[in-house]
Amino acid sequence: MQPNTLLDAILDEAGISHAGLAAHVNRAGRARGLTLRYEHTAVGRWLKGQRPRGQVPDLICEVLAARLRRTVTLDDIGLGVPGGPAAPHATSLSGFVDRATALWRSDERQRPHVLDAPAVTGTPAVMPVWEWENPPEDVDVSRGGRHRVTPADIETLRAARTHYEQMYRKAGGVATRGRVVGFLNTETAPLLRGGYPDAVGRKLHRATGALVAVAGICAYDSDAHGLAQRYFHQALRLAKAGGDRGLGAYVIALLVNQSLFLREHRQAVAFAEAALRAAGRDITPALASDLYAMQAKAYAHLGDGTSALSRIRRAERAAERIRPCQEPDETGYVQPGLVNVQVAEALLSLGDLAAAEEHATAAVDTPAHDRGRVHRLAMLSTIELRRGDADKAVATAVLMAEQARGMESQRLRDRLRAVREHLVRSGCAGTAQVAALIDGALRVPL
Repeated sequence: MQPNTLLDAILDEAGISHAGLAAHVNRAGRARGLTLRYEHTAVGRWLKGQRPRGQVPDLICEVLAARLRRTVTLDDIGLGVPGGPAAPHATSLSGFVDRATALWRSDERQRPHVLDAPAVTGTPAVMPVWEWENPPEDVDVSRGGRHRVTPADIETLRAARTHYEQMYRKAGGVATRGRVVGFLNTETAPLLRGGYPDAVGRKLHRATGALVAVAGICAYDSDAHGLAQRYFHQALRLAKAGGDRGLGAYVIALLVNQSLFLREHRQAVAFAEAALRAAGRDITPALASDLYAMQAKAYAHLGDGTSALSRIRRAERAAERIRPCQEPDETGYVQPGLVNVQVAEALLSLGDLAAAEEHATAAVDTPAHDRGRVHRLAMLSTIELRRGDADKAVATAVLMAEQARGMESQRLRDRLRAVREHLVRSGCAGTAQVAALIDGALRVPL
């Protein structure tokens, strides 16, 4: 069940509260001879994705049409008949833009039914990837709006993506998410609804997709997994409209990473395979190395050592071909040492501790941005402790805690707590000191 952000947005536009809509629907029902006793709690359930019964969806349209003085359809309020024929607008790129911007609006307004929605699984999780990989393609993405989109507008979106990505790396997703979502609402949404020919529209949708992906990363880092998944699905659709297979493969890499965190290991393998297959020559060495490394982690968790080692070799070969100057901005996260730490995690799962420590040490010895360095130190400390070298594990954990101070990131908090738990459980010397340092880093409010 997915949150109904279209209904949320149109209620905002109409200026009707949840209790007000319930009262209006009850009144409209009486005019049709129906006895309805809805309250604001029922509207809350509809916003969470529950479909009202009987004639109620039509009554909602009637109430909102009278308020807004225009026709309002079931598709406009997110209640088109499931499995039935949708209005052309509902399945068009323009309809997608309306649904996407409605989500941004609900996120910025901190709607609980959006923030707390769980990630979908099964067919709803797979379909956006399948639709990205398969026809039909967007033949023409031009749009006739009042505001003419210019190359300068697109450069602004690209600069914003870089800015918010750097902010995320330094401060974490919790601190960054509100800012990037605010930018999507105030600056990006009007551009998507503007006027542009096909060539400009391709660049606009591509730039928007890259920015939406950062919003998804920040939501993932804030533990809002359903919201993150919806942003990633949006970014995938925008990448398709932009005609950029490489960007689409990058977005799928984000979905693979989320699948690994959610322990959907078979899904992670399948998604990575889809990206590698569909992007073909458009996939860069950096992205290929990351996808293969994440596949190795998934196979290792599944207990398939042969496949894991095969993907490790592919990841390492791809990493050797990386030329930063030839990579797009989005793959800048694949910094030197990233593949090492991914491989170290896979080898740790396979029980090859010596090789895992070798890779983790190489990762730590390679310069990285602040966030990446915390993850690398956490991995190395875990491996050192598993190998019985408690003194080294404690020293590494101290560096990790000092590096993490001030970052607002749920994922980093998870890593810090895991390291703390392992150290405390080991009972090794120096645990009290490092536990206090980690507790200090964890006191940053989220």
